[in-house]
Amino acid sequence: MAEHRLDRPVWSALTSRQSCLAQGDGRALRFVADHGVFAASADATPESLAALTALIPADGVVWTVEGGEMPQPPETILLKAALCCQMVCPTLRGGEPPGFAVEELGDGDAAEMLALATLTEPGPFFARTHRLGGFVGVKQDGRLVAMAGERMKPEGFTEVSGVCTHPDFRGQGYAAGLMRIVIERILERGEMPFLHVYATNAGAIALYETLGFAARTTVGVRVLGRI
Repeated sequence: MAEHRLDRPVWSALTSRQSCLAQGDGRALRFVADHGVFAASADATPESLAALTALIPADGVVWTVEGGEMPQPPETILLKAALCCQMVCPTLRGGEPPGFAVEELGDGDAAEMLALATLTEPGPFFARTHRLGGFVGVKQDGRLVAMAGERMKPEGFTEVSGVCTHPDFRGQGYAAGLMRIVIERILERGEMPFLHVYATNAGAIALYETLGFAARTTVGVRVLGRI
């Protein structure tokens, strides 16, 4: 059976629509550091795995997302491993438009976006992660309290990511409302929205199902550092 683009979303994104953000060569690639920390090898050969190791900063890490088994690269240490449910959204389910004001986010909001992501930990987020795709947010008294946007973009697909709400403002439907806007925009471009959520996060999975997401497969996420 042919490999699906989403089986190896990092490699698929960095060898297609986001190749301009790729660092490495034909054996292994990673997102440039100020945009992301995701990386992948071309295959499981010793040469490719060694090239992946070479992309890990001496004092940093890379994250891999793989649908199948991949050997651990040489001279690396496994700092974290988890299973994620990969979900796709062929059709957005009916619902009311957000009942709150939504703002487009950009470079002028970068510092606040990074601070919110650092506080809430929706996934790896860096100084220019917001440039990976359109982000929208909610502000209260000029303060960013919730956001959602896009991340990896394999051919024909766009990942919904960076979804987070400040703890003081949860329970007001911000996450679902912002996701609805991001999903609509992706579908309007003729692409398929997808996302990753920890397999143990039943509450988030239930929320995503109400928007039209369905489980596609399980992927393994690993955080690798250098020995």
